[in-house]
Amino acid sequence: MNDTATDGEQRTAPSGPRAARKRQAILAAARTLFLRDGFDASVDQIAAEAGVSKVTVYNHFGTKQALFVEIVKSGLDAPLGDTLLGAVDRLGDGGDLRSAMTEAARAWVREIRSDPDVLALRTLMAREAHRVPELEQAWRRGGPSLHHPAARDALAKLTASGRLAIPDPEVAILQLYSLLVFPHLVFHAYGTGVDDALADRLITSGVDMFLSYYSPRPA
Repeated sequence: MNDTATDGEQRTAPSGPRAARKRQAILAAARTLFLRDGFDASVDQIAAEAGVSKVTVYNHFGTKQALFVEIVKSGLDAPLGDTLLGAVDRLGDGGDLRSAMTEAARAWVREIRSDPDVLALRTLMAREAHRVPELEQAWRRGGPSLHHPAARDALAKLTASGRLAIPDPEVAILQLYSLLVFPHLVFHAYGTGVDDALADRLITSGVDMFLSYYSPRPA
């Protein structure tokens, strides 16, 4: 079955309350089917699950690829920026940076671990990226320096105040991902998980490693 819209199909996204309800139904159906079947899920299946026509799916999203990217991107939106910036704002000049960073990291990881679909969507992205080049492009467009501006601002504040020395916030944010989130992705990809005790040890040791590396060096 062809999963691309034909030239004669309307591609301008509909608007209004009824259209919004249909869009949400399509997204919910696509999330369920893509998590189950990957990119092999067809637009016909998604439309049937959502209770709409195939043309309606195309009207809202244009292509199956665009819909797939929209679903997977929702799994990349971990709340690192808000939690980190909030912790920095509460820190003040003399606050305990390690405690503030650990609090932010725990909130971030807890949010990810509380929704199994988040890890599943990230695993799906890794599995299907070679088939859907738009996924990699979406990740690059929504990378840490753009997708997490609050995290970038938090690290910039810590650098400006002299609490940390971070020359490249984009790299630093990816390193936080590596220390705190990537272990969960790797374990999930192999059908297992990280227990609560290990997750907390990863948080505390990860924060310590991050702060040790980026602590200002004596002149």
